[in-house]
Amino acid sequence: MAPSTADVVIIGGGVIGAAISYFLAADPLFRGKIVVVERDPSFKDGSTARSAASIRQQFSTPENVRISLFGIRFLRTIAETLAVEGEPAPDVSLRENGYLLLAASEKGAAVLAENQATQAAEGADIVLQSPSELAARFPWLRTDDLTLGALGLSGEGWLDAFSLLQAFRRKARSLGVVHVTDEVTGIERAGSRLKAVTLASGGRIACGLAVNAAGPRAAMVADMAGLTLAVRPRKRFIFVFTCPETLPACPLVVDPSGLYFRPEGDRFICGISPKDGEDDPDCLDLEVDHALFEDTLWPLLGGRVEAFERVRFAGAWAGHYAMSLLDGNAVLGPHPECPNLILANGFSGHGLQQAPAVGRGIAELITHGAYRSLDLSCFAVDRAPIIEKNII
Repeated sequence: MAPSTADVVIIGGGVIGAAISYFLAADPLFRGKIVVVERDPSFKDGSTARSAASIRQQFSTPENVRISLFGIRFLRTIAETLAVEGEPAPDVSLRENGYLLLAASEKGAAVLAENQATQAAEGADIVLQSPSELAARFPWLRTDDLTLGALGLSGEGWLDAFSLLQAFRRKARSLGVVHVTDEVTGIERAGSRLKAVTLASGGRIACGLAVNAAGPRAAMVADMAGLTLAVRPRKRFIFVFTCPETLPACPLVVDPSGLYFRPEGDRFICGISPKDGEDDPDCLDLEVDHALFEDTLWPLLGGRVEAFERVRFAGAWAGHYAMSLLDGNAVLGPHPECPNLILANGFSGHGLQQAPAVGRGIAELITHGAYRSLDLSCFAVDRAPIIEKNII
């Protein structure tokens, strides 16, 4: 049963909410009671478990690069950092195989070069590769139409998303965080202050502060407090396929068409996001459009890798982006109309990789009243739009 009071209620127990709860509980200066409310204890339908589970440094804005640089450092030491009573954290199977972003025009090449300069200035291990260099490094890749590639030599790759979530939750629980299986259905306010959350079970938790970490349901939570939040649930598909040939040293490849693919064990996964102007409705169902693979993705796959002309479809699933309509970047910090409702929303597909830095930052904001390790104030809800060129 849910307790009747808490200092902090975190609404949503996915990887963002779990990371915030861990960093907050681990701060020796925070001595309050933390309650995480999660509607689905299996997490099988949540964005965390259904993500492509990747991390990259290849962003165009310094803040996003810094967020991921901390993220990869955290993931490399997770066994010790999130150990409980000497028992290492669950293995998150981190594979630093890199990202490879491809350009097929001079304009695209200029963008990659400009972004690489930003990334290198922040210390990210990204190099530019000419078509001939790409062909030599990846003989299986078709490069005749390419103008440039940007490759992560370290600090980029993929991991087991569910294991990361469980590692955060397990450590947070050991530090006294209370996890409640329920759904927040209402928020009580008195003027500009949030006073309590009400639950589907009929319970009520009075709290000094709440964190909206509700993923694709973030706007619904904000609405409970009488607030507007420009974050919407957008459905994305991930398709699984097998290939008769291996692709040595295959990174996560982002094609100029928007297609991405990467190895997953002895198989591959792939996907694509709608282009600007294409239909992309708000959606919370998990039905898969299987025609997308055969009609769109398979021709693109075969056009980039000859061996992919002979792939076999092996499955698919759907998940949700919590899409920030403002600019595709996270929305973080207190809501100006209700300062004790803290936002951790709108990650637009980047939530898993940004969870460690965002968890630390929100915990600092709650405990110390300001960001200390990494300034995330540029992601405030009332900001001017941030131009991030690498939204995938």
